[in-house]
Amino acid sequence: MLISRSPLRITLGGGGTDLPSYYKKNGGFVISAAINKYVYVTVTRPFKEGIYLKYSKIEKVTKASQIYHPIIREVLKLKMLKTSQIEITTLTDIPTKTGLGSSGSFTTALIKSLYAHNKKLIHPKDLAELACHIEIDRLKEPVGKQDQYISSYGGVTCFTFKKSGKVLAEPLKISHRHLTDLEDNLLLFFTGYSRSASNILREQDKKTNKDEDKMIENLNFIKNLGLKSRKYLESGNLIKFGESMNIHWEYKQSRSKQMTNKNISKWYGDGLKNGAVGGKLVGAGGGGFLMFYANDKEKLRKKMLQNRLEEVRFNFNFQGTHILLS
Repeated sequence: MLISRSPLRITLGGGGTDLPSYYKKNGGFVISAAINKYVYVTVTRPFKEGIYLKYSKIEKVTKASQIYHPIIREVLKLKMLKTSQIEITTLTDIPTKTGLGSSGSFTTALIKSLYAHNKKLIHPKDLAELACHIEIDRLKEPVGKQDQYISSYGGVTCFTFKKSGKVLAEPLKISHRHLTDLEDNLLLFFTGYSRSASNILREQDKKTNKDEDKMIENLNFIKNLGLKSRKYLESGNLIKFGESMNIHWEYKQSRSKQMTNKNISKWYGDGLKNGAVGGKLVGAGGGGFLMFYANDKEKLRKKMLQNRLEEVRFNFNFQGTHILLS
């Protein structure tokens, strides 16, 4: 048996500018952090021929084209990974559709495990690009490249998305002390709402492709705010970074009416009144996790507990997608 593990992520700046519809014309920039919550994929060779899949559903087919799960189907259709005798199982620490990039993490974990199963190596950059090819090119999902890249590389990483499609990855140049403070003061609370990001991202994608001025101006601002956030983090001005999250959230909400609801808005307001410097929803919006930067963590935790929001504590992950057992 072989087991791969791929980290989920939180976005610290520039989210939304990693979609091809935007960066191919304007260039994009995102700061992303891998966290120690994971997607796991196990691969083994069963005694009998066939493709056996165990995720939220169970499948048994004889060839890849018959697979219902779109990502597994497209990955197993790749010439270098084709097989007629394999068993694949998936597990996650956090439910899907909660804004932490689980789809990208799953895709990189699956590809990594299948490469290892076939006694092949794959570089993080190639892994990220192949995962993007599966989701964006083959499945036509309206997603960006952030999730696949941060799950492949790990760490707290700055990604520059060139108009040509090239992606530059650089570690955030932050001191150990400030990195520890950032990790300690970022808090995640589950809203209880799971949602598909596709509708919100498809709306953004459509407006960006049409060159709608409001959407382009919004994303231009978000990209520049992400670059400012990088300066705040690298200089150790974490309070200023926390405050910039509020501006990010304000602009993010204006991109879609599906971005928030009355409960989420109330909980966000409660957070700012009870120990948080700034906050936003992680991911495309509409549900998932509220992330706050807090200067009084216990006060914030107490209020969120009163609101019956479960906290998910985390640390940063610096390994990226890798093989746990082979």
